[in-house]
Amino acid sequence: MLATILASSMAFIDGTALNVILPSLQRDLDATGADLFWVLNSYLLMLAALIIVGGSLGDKLGRVKVFKWGIIIFTIGSALCGIAPTVNYLIAFRTLQGIGGALMIPGSLAIISAVFSKEEKGKAIGTWSSVTTIVTICGPVLGGALADIGLWRYIFYINVPLGAISIAALHFKVPESKEEGASKVDWLGAFILVGCLSFLTFGFLEMPEWGYDHWIVVTCLIIGTVLIPVFILVESKVQDPMVPLGLFRNSTFSGVNILSFTLYAGLGAIMLFLSLNIIQIQGYSQLQAGLTFLPFSFLMIILGRKMGGYTDKYGARRFLIIGPILTGTGMILLSMVGITAGPSDYWTTYFPPFLLFAGGMAITVVPLTTAVMNCVDESKAGIASGINNSVTRISGTFVNAILGAVAIYWFADFVLEQLDMLTLTKDMKEKILSETLNLGEAKAPDLGDPDLEQKVSNIFRTSFVETYKHIGFWSAGLAYISAIIAFFMVKEKRK
Repeated sequence: MLATILASSMAFIDGTALNVILPSLQRDLDATGADLFWVLNSYLLMLAALIIVGGSLGDKLGRVKVFKWGIIIFTIGSALCGIAPTVNYLIAFRTLQGIGGALMIPGSLAIISAVFSKEEKGKAIGTWSSVTTIVTICGPVLGGALADIGLWRYIFYINVPLGAISIAALHFKVPESKEEGASKVDWLGAFILVGCLSFLTFGFLEMPEWGYDHWIVVTCLIIGTVLIPVFILVESKVQDPMVPLGLFRNSTFSGVNILSFTLYAGLGAIMLFLSLNIIQIQGYSQLQAGLTFLPFSFLMIILGRKMGGYTDKYGARRFLIIGPILTGTGMILLSMVGITAGPSDYWTTYFPPFLLFAGGMAITVVPLTTAVMNCVDESKAGIASGINNSVTRISGTFVNAILGAVAIYWFADFVLEQLDMLTLTKDMKEKILSETLNLGEAKAPDLGDPDLEQKVSNIFRTSFVETYKHIGFWSAGLAYISAIIAFFMVKEKRK
């Protein structure tokens, strides 16, 4: 239990705390807006493409062995992230973390299932779930507190002792387990998926700086798009595919995975831009920003425990319709909050829509997981869960790449519209527009006129809030699409 909980905690802390420390990270490493999306995507990209491979390797080579190597790679990657001198080094080390995470994350529950008896398994999984949930809640608060005192790097350093204790516990106490006759690892499929996601991510994220018609951008987007049907073709031909395409003949399985993609894409976008907005524009400290996410976590715990019973009784379908509708409505209300007086306005501005948004997600998550597991044979439950896990990560990669690029374009357009109302030279305008690549961290350049510089600063603030509003509307649209998919594709299955 100690080994699996501590290892899982490393991934959860990084996942929940990173959004809160991004403003400090951006400032200290002199990163652009596109750089921030690369910091997120370099990790997600490897995790999304390799997480199913990680599960297969554990079954074939030994769950403890692969889990241990995942922790070692993740821990080394974390330590290197902590000492990264530039944002490019950080992006490279986050990629290493992603490889470690792909080997590590599937192993926790697999080891618990293999080690504990049938009578103890439920209790063990419940313990693991409870403790990792508490850690997830603490992530943003811890990240915000450390970032406020200039120690954001310690979010990465904290993984080093956790990883060391996990490895020691695994080495001395946890028996090895593997699946006899486990299938071969689909390295070709994994390689093509990494290539597809990498080319598309690079093309979209470099588009604002180089231009949509730059030959490198166009080439990357074409190659990434072509690799999608190539991946499907390979998966239909290989003997042991990482994604068995036959599962998608099941309407419910296809529906819940499309639903997962759209819903988690919207969730990732709104959560990232909400963090940047309340810290960089609304004036919250990073600790206060971390605390604003507590209602989300508490509602997930309180409602999540009840939703299992309700799903058994009423089926998943109605909750997969109601939940995304509530979530999308909460996103719209969150996006309509303009410039506020800061944390003192939290309870009347962000808190009410946050409750609606969090309540919708809490209603959705357990029925979604249940629908994934119930719509396939028990023998396919592991691979079904792995595919759904991978889909949620791929959605994060795509939304960060596409909406990240679009957000920089929107921000520049909103700034340009308002600059036309000021008397500026061509050189001044170019200086100001060059700052738009930094999104919420954009600063008015030296224009030789304090009043003019203050007006430019105000333009940056209002333009970012307008960009955030557009992101919120798009996120809500994705949530509503999720509800429509559930209505048409998810079939009832209840006891």
